[in-house]
Amino acid sequence: MENKGLRKALKPIHLWGITVGMVISGQYFGWNYGFEKGGTLGLAIAALIITLFYTTFIFSYSELSTSIPHAGGPSAYARRAMGPFMGYLTGLAVLFEFVFAPPAIAVSTGAYIHFLIPSIPTLYGTVIVFVFFILINLIGVKGAALIEMVATILALVGLAIYFGAGLPKVELANILDGNAMKGGWTGVLAAIPFAVWFYLAVEGGAMAAEEVENPKKDIPKGFISGILTLAVCTGGTLFITAGLGGGKGTPADYPLPQALTGVYGSGSFLPTTVAVIGLAGLIASLHGIIIGYSRQTFALSRAGYLPRFLSRLNRHKVPHWGLIVPGLIGVVCAASADFANALIILSVFGAVLMYCLSMISLFVLRKKEPYLERPFKVSYPLVPGIALALGLLSLYSVIRYSVLTTRLPILGFHVPLIAVILGTFLLVIVYYGARGSTHLRPLAEEFGSTGGERGVG
Repeated sequence: MENKGLRKALKPIHLWGITVGMVISGQYFGWNYGFEKGGTLGLAIAALIITLFYTTFIFSYSELSTSIPHAGGPSAYARRAMGPFMGYLTGLAVLFEFVFAPPAIAVSTGAYIHFLIPSIPTLYGTVIVFVFFILINLIGVKGAALIEMVATILALVGLAIYFGAGLPKVELANILDGNAMKGGWTGVLAAIPFAVWFYLAVEGGAMAAEEVENPKKDIPKGFISGILTLAVCTGGTLFITAGLGGGKGTPADYPLPQALTGVYGSGSFLPTTVAVIGLAGLIASLHGIIIGYSRQTFALSRAGYLPRFLSRLNRHKVPHWGLIVPGLIGVVCAASADFANALIILSVFGAVLMYCLSMISLFVLRKKEPYLERPFKVSYPLVPGIALALGLLSLYSVIRYSVLTTRLPILGFHVPLIAVILGTFLLVIVYYGARGSTHLRPLAEEFGSTGGERGVG
């Protein structure tokens, strides 16, 4: 019989490295476009809302992940709580997040490489880096996690240098200027999708839950230390960048070096140092999210939602097809530079939708399975209630101010992004009705439970 289990090799420090590493690039680019939407204070308020959301969410998520330590993460929680179809839709939302985020990050990574080595075109740098880290992940999760941790620590060192160099030059006048609350509360809501970028994919460590040596104790340690690390980084990055005048003028894909250049000059070594180390942050997130999408693809395939070959393991106990197939999609997307903004929006949309479905799953499981073993219990219902309310607010903001206002250039036509999303969901629902619902593994086999499941005989 084929062994479908993943190797247990991770400790809390590895989980912290994967969790922070998946997100750390969000400190180095992307979020600063929120200045255009809400101004310095508007983006700051949006970031506070999102920080509160992610803090309450990750504590709630720790309860789910320790109760059901499964590589499928959110899809596994939703399946157990609300049945196989909702597990499928939640898994689709995760794939939106984890398949479309890497090409967006890879494009920025290629731009950094081109900045440092002009002889390498951005496109070549993008594709080479993407393919390289897909290959790295084929060696096994422990080696991949070690690389992730090193890159993450380097990125944090870069932020520390930025904080130390930038803090003495902060001027409150740059923060409290006439456009500090650009657009009022509408501007705050419009800035929320960009504030999400500070924390996007922080939950990805749950995709490696089956590979943690002692999930009941180690997962909360890894998650909680990760969210605290990111909250401190977010506050410092936003405050210092705004205080250096980074909220004025045209946003760039390298806001930290741009802000330092404004006060130290282009000849200073500080902006270059932060830019070089920023590349480590981009690599950490790209590498970490590749781990995430491969485990989600593996779990959906193993459950029977996706074709079986995607859950096959190589001799290193790595789901190689789960790495390669979504990776090829990512490489094609990364090569389409016109899609970069849309890729970020698709990723954020998938993430926020999944967050809401996960919190609904927690409430359902508390009622449906009150005696389920919960080694880590969140303060219920207050904390998950706050997370769900803020998650729904974030979902509204993403749809209203990003999805509905974005168009994709496809074959000479400007196609509304909402049409692409609805069309994709329609296709996968048809696939589920035709095949996916008839190939599911029993709940007892999938989760090690003797309990029943809606829609599964």
